[in-house]
Amino acid sequence: MTERIAALTAPDALAAEQPAGRSTGWWGMVMLITTEATFFAALLGSYFYLRFQHGGDWPPGGIEAPKLVKPLIMTAVLVPSSVPLLWAERGIRKGRRWRLRVGLVATLLMGLTFLILQGTEYDEKLHHFTFTTNVYGSLFYFITGFHGFHVLVGMLMTSWLLAASAQGSFGSRHHEQVSVAALYWHFVDIVWVAILFTIYLSPRL
Repeated sequence: MTERIAALTAPDALAAEQPAGRSTGWWGMVMLITTEATFFAALLGSYFYLRFQHGGDWPPGGIEAPKLVKPLIMTAVLVPSSVPLLWAERGIRKGRRWRLRVGLVATLLMGLTFLILQGTEYDEKLHHFTFTTNVYGSLFYFITGFHGFHVLVGMLMTSWLLAASAQGSFGSRHHEQVSVAALYWHFVDIVWVAILFTIYLSPRL
């Protein structure tokens, strides 16, 4: 009996444990994403409301329409970053920890590249307008900055997964945390597409 209990509580056995149904963490992430999606929807809705209420040129105050080259590069970096994460998640479902680690590193690098590009964009735009210049400046920096914060949070989650995977914490039947973090990252990618259309493309329509 003692040997049976020891076998069930061994690290390998715990790592192979498969929880029944959706975990509390999964539902918690779904609720968080729902809340954040509502908040982003309100922000983007406010952007369009204030734009059409303004009635004149947009962006106002002589600010030129956002250039598209860098935002499109940022999109080409961030949106495909979900691919290596999906590849990593499917890999760990098969017990391939090396795939998990490689996919997480790739996603981290792509997220970091996005934030660096966003920082260079801010450096350029701050010479022309700031957060307090007018309503457009406030909306631009708040919406894009709030999204950048979400990317940073996603990178912290991914970094934790990478550190845990280096210690062999995940296996073919124990990968719920990977799936939960992946949900958040995919949400951040989808939100960026909405921001790209709202902030960068819509002023040209």
